Amino acid sequence: MTDKLTVSVLGTGIMGAAMARNLARAGHTVRAWNRSPDKARPLAEDGVAIADSPAEAVRGADVVLTMLYDGPAALDVMRQAAEGLRPGVAWVQSTTAGVEAISDLAAFARERELVFFDAPVLGTRQPAEAGQLLVLAAGPVAARDTVSPVFDAVGARTVWTGEDGAEGSATRLKLVANSWVLSVTNAAGEALALAKALGVDPQGFFDAIDGGPLDMGYLRAKSGLILEGRLSPAQFAVSTAAKDARLIVEAGAGGGVRLDVAAASAERFERAAAQGHGDEDMAAAYFASFDEKA
Repeated sequence: MTDKLTVSVLGTGIMGAAMARNLARAGHTVRAWNRSPDKARPLAEDGVAIADSPAEAVRGADVVLTMLYDGPAALDVMRQAAEGLRPGVAWVQSTTAGVEAISDLAAFARERELVFFDAPVLGTRQPAEAGQLLVLAAGPVAARDTVSPVFDAVGARTVWTGEDGAEGSATRLKLVANSWVLSVTNAAGEALALAKALGVDPQGFFDAIDGGPLDMGYLRAKSGLILEGRLSPAQFAVSTAAKDARLIVEAGAGGGVRLDVAAASAERFERAAAQGHGDEDMAAAYFASFDEKA
């Protein structure tokens, strides 16, 4: 079969829009839909056809890719798309949906006779725009050739975690990875907040750990966004980070594990969002250390 596909992208936020653009640049026919049409319309300049409804977007597609806010949102949109879906279509579900929601999404796929791939991605705006995401995927070996061109267009590498997307092995790995990312983001913000409170020049902190085992590029990248006031446009928004942190806490509880750091991270993100930072980069959780905007 040809590696040029008709791909429907449902959800064109930070990640979905970048993925749609890269799919179009790779030569695929791309149709996109978003609940807020204004977020989808700029994609027309990149050769993406903008659909008025999910059903219109998926009609005749080889692959449907969902990149929505959460699991319930993905299920709601796919139900709206149902009349346009044909049996045998590959569904690449890239929303960070959580462990419980994956079961509901996989059940819908079985009902509609779709080939289900649990395929969340690791990365933020910049790697998404560059087509350098890490794709974590689980799905049937026999159908992987169909979706591989999609993964190649949006990611630098694909890590296969299992053969049954319904088991959610890719989503589980994504939550583990996100637990580290969100914790480090908040730790960086708290270190800078403490430095401010104690009158310590942040550069002195960076000089002290320079080149050692405590130093890391991610710490410097997120700290730079805070110190240089580059929190917009968001690489990954505070409000979305809060949602993911809650999914992590719930997943831990489901496995009998108490995740105190993840719970505290969720509270910090939610507090920062309440202060008006919800659409800013998740590094803006820094402001949750203060009673008002610092």
